[in-house]
Amino acid sequence: MKFTDNPYVDYLLFSLGVILIAWIISRILKNIISRYVRKSSRDLKIDPTKFYFFRNAINALLIISAVIVIFYRIPELKTFGLSLFAGAGILAAAIGFASQQAFSNIIGGIFLVMFKPFKVGDIITVGTHFGIVEDITLRHTVINGLENRRIVIPNSTMSSETILNSSLTDEKVCMFIELGISYDSNIDLAFSIMVDEATKHPSFLDNRKPEDIEKGMPAVITRVLGYGDSAVNLRAQVWAPDPITGFNLKCDLFKSIKERFDQEGVEIPFPHRTIVYKKD
Repeated sequence: MKFTDNPYVDYLLFSLGVILIAWIISRILKNIISRYVRKSSRDLKIDPTKFYFFRNAINALLIISAVIVIFYRIPELKTFGLSLFAGAGILAAAIGFASQQAFSNIIGGIFLVMFKPFKVGDIITVGTHFGIVEDITLRHTVINGLENRRIVIPNSTMSSETILNSSLTDEKVCMFIELGISYDSNIDLAFSIMVDEATKHPSFLDNRKPEDIEKGMPAVITRVLGYGDSAVNLRAQVWAPDPITGFNLKCDLFKSIKERFDQEGVEIPFPHRTIVYKKD
């Protein structure tokens, strides 16, 4: 390993060369795996999650291997490395304490890939975070929060949190359209408007089975939830193909139902209070 008359320049060039080679190999393997995953996911319907995790693990191993080669080939660093191993007891305790969270994230990532509570492309809710899973790395899971902003959550957190997976077995979702009408308004008219607006929406999904249709089960189920201080609370159960479409459908229905209520005299009341003054 001699490129110039200055050994330190040689060490620097060698280190840069090793890092460059590791980076090139990493890019080649990443492109090969990504191409295979895209083709397999399209043609064979294979879950790409494990391949993404495998790709990230290979990148980490290449980086570790490059560091080991650099330490082994440069005498000063090799001596330093042997000195570290000589004090392995103290070093191991220090590293173990400092890296406890890192190892926890790695183990958490392995469990996520093995037990598959979610996969890349699923729509999930973790705590207050909602979005589409984009990647699972050795350390963290990346979620697209639907505002094109990425939410990075450590794998140890993902393994311990309660996860709401909207894509695990069936993406269809039932949206609850809930609102209140005044006590003077006609409940049946309000229900008919809610059903009519829901069924004519382009994203509406009729989730009834053939036997349900034969029995006369309605496509939109309506219920009176109870009586509030100033309103009768109503609910319509409307199905949509997936959670994102369902959210858009719900927002559209709140607008169109309000407009129909205004046209046909169904009142959505403001809260009001009756105050009685008593004389001594």
